[in-house]
Amino acid sequence: QGRQQRSGRRQDKVRSVPEHASKMSDALDQTEKAFQKQGGIFIASKNKRVLAKKNKKGALRYYRNIGLGYKTPEEAINGSYVDKKCPFTGNVAIRGRILKGLVLSNKMQRSIVLRRDYLQFVRKYKRYEKRHTNVPAHLSPCFSVKEGDIVTVGQCRPLSKTIRFNVIAVDPCSSQKPVNVKKQFRMF
Repeated sequence: QGRQQRSGRRQDKVRSVPEHASKMSDALDQTEKAFQKQGGIFIASKNKRVLAKKNKKGALRYYRNIGLGYKTPEEAINGSYVDKKCPFTGNVAIRGRILKGLVLSNKMQRSIVLRRDYLQFVRKYKRYEKRHTNVPAHLSPCFSVKEGDIVTVGQCRPLSKTIRFNVIAVDPCSSQKPVNVKKQFRMF
């Protein structure tokens, strides 16, 4: 009987959600098992805004300008997604190289693979050969890309085992003529 009573208490504790957390969950997309919140906003504050600004909807939202001449997307300012690896709303700094490439695959969750083509000089024949490399990059939910789009990525700290780049701008491809993404050689 004691065990049943204790387990009943535990369930009551789990069920009760503070009212400030429920307001926050209405404002942000809750698609994961863990409660998603932005790092720059202190949920339990009465009147203090830590790093957040009010967006057009009047909700508190943390976003920033990454610099380097790239504008913060409108979806990052007015959206309701939570992504800690996003350069505009998360805790990731863009530094180092900035590359352009062609989107090969966007089948991963919040990640893409882009193809970078380049020419390698062969001294023996005094000619160039075509080569390519695939670069995995994190894709923030503020962008929507499809295969064939040209994206600009910026280097950041390692986000996973293979991902060291983050998408900062997208140039959509024309929908009239489809591009063979796998084999076509395009330099930027």
